[in-house]
Amino acid sequence: MDKSSPIAVFDSGMGGLTVLSRIIRLMPCENTVYYADSAHCPYGPRPAEQVRELVARAVDVLMGMEAKIVVLACNTASVAAVDYLRARYPVDFVAMEPAVKPAVLTTRTGVVGVLATRGTVDGAALARLRRTWSQAEVVALAGEGLVEIVESDTEDSDEARRLSEFYTGQLLDKGADRIVLGCTHYPFLRPQIERAIGGRATVIDPAPAVARRVESLLRERGLLNDGACEGSRLFLSSLGDDYNRRLEKKLENYMRIDDTER
Repeated sequence: MDKSSPIAVFDSGMGGLTVLSRIIRLMPCENTVYYADSAHCPYGPRPAEQVRELVARAVDVLMGMEAKIVVLACNTASVAAVDYLRARYPVDFVAMEPAVKPAVLTTRTGVVGVLATRGTVDGAALARLRRTWSQAEVVALAGEGLVEIVESDTEDSDEARRLSEFYTGQLLDKGADRIVLGCTHYPFLRPQIERAIGGRATVIDPAPAVARRVESLLRERGLLNDGACEGSRLFLSSLGDDYNRRLEKKLENYMRIDDTER
């Protein structure tokens, strides 16, 4: 393992590309490898033990590629597996958790909404965050069907608009003025979500903070590849080459859209 070793980003499917995009923007010289366990997506409804087994299997592949750091760009995988992985492998793991802290610190109504998968809504990480930041009410909602929309490339569909309005409407009705995207798939739907909100709340995406954490750890370990270069990009999945090509195209399109939204 050295500076040229890749940053590995893992997700159950395409969602982690929203994190990868921020890593590339912040550290364009870094080589990256993205692994999607798309054959078993979505993870949200699966038991934690099964998720942990699936994640460990994927991380074994990434360790074989000499990854210098692994980003679990999946909230469900982070909850189920990060402690196990940190005890098993000699690299840093950066996990995802809902960005409740910045939401609570900036809310004016005292109500924060979290839109996430069922596994995250019912998980220990969100329960801990609720206890830690109890000065605000945290309303969590499982966005059933949203991951499937992103995986099927139908973010501009009537169903995407309907579900975005349905879920954000429930959170707004509870008084939320901050809506945390607690699944890495959901930023693909941010244009729909923003339209549904209509300026009544602020959307919070944790991906930029995760990218900054990756940079900080690599710098601390002396592993930051900060030369004048453009890093390589490798896409892998448990579904094979066709899905891998879809990942590459999805990232390209997202980074273009994200440029206009920022």
